[in-house]
Amino acid sequence: MPLRQWIKSANCAIEGILYGAKTQRHLRYHFYSAALVLLLSYVLGISRSEFIVVSLAVILVLSAEMMNSAIEAVVDLISPEYTEKARIAKDIAAGAVLVTAFGAAMLGYMILFPSLKAFFHEGLAVAKHSKEEIALISLVLVLIVVIIAKSSFGKGHPLRGGMPSGHSALAFSAWVCITYITESFVTSVLCFILASAIAQSRVSVKVHSPLEVIAGALLGSLLTFLLFRVFY
Repeated sequence: MPLRQWIKSANCAIEGILYGAKTQRHLRYHFYSAALVLLLSYVLGISRSEFIVVSLAVILVLSAEMMNSAIEAVVDLISPEYTEKARIAKDIAAGAVLVTAFGAAMLGYMILFPSLKAFFHEGLAVAKHSKEEIALISLVLVLIVVIIAKSSFGKGHPLRGGMPSGHSALAFSAWVCITYITESFVTSVLCFILASAIAQSRVSVKVHSPLEVIAGALLGSLLTFLLFRVFY
């Protein structure tokens, strides 16, 4: 697949995620829960294999909720008036989400509860992580927060327009990550210039306003900086 076509397909997929977050209240709740579960997992310092299981559970719940929303949209398109078969299709899709969410909750309980219990009994200490691990969770959380913010403001698309700028947020998050990982002043300055150029390009092509770009830069850099300060 040509690169241009791949980028277009990826953009359509991301816009689908944002549309779902804008229009589906339960999907927004799942995004909130995903961010909280990932943060809690980092605070408790669960093992890498346990974190992978928790992450897969989160992904499954989000995917099930989005599939449920897609099925509801198709059913409404095919059968705009109420029918028993349409109700059954929607109920089964909703049931699939419930089963997935219940399974994810059980996995989360079995993995997180022992660590959470030890967290209170042995002292309120935040687990530390490698720079690479913090960089990964920072980019994921910045992306989730951007999706939530854009859905809250109710305008714009994931990769163009809306508050805040997703490009700017991710670019400045990457700048902070690279600064911490390399601990090189020259590399940090070069990455800052590159991040600024990416942010400026969004204003130049009139996709974002300066305020949206600045908000994205502050969101990405401050959230990533906070995560490094807490977990490193």
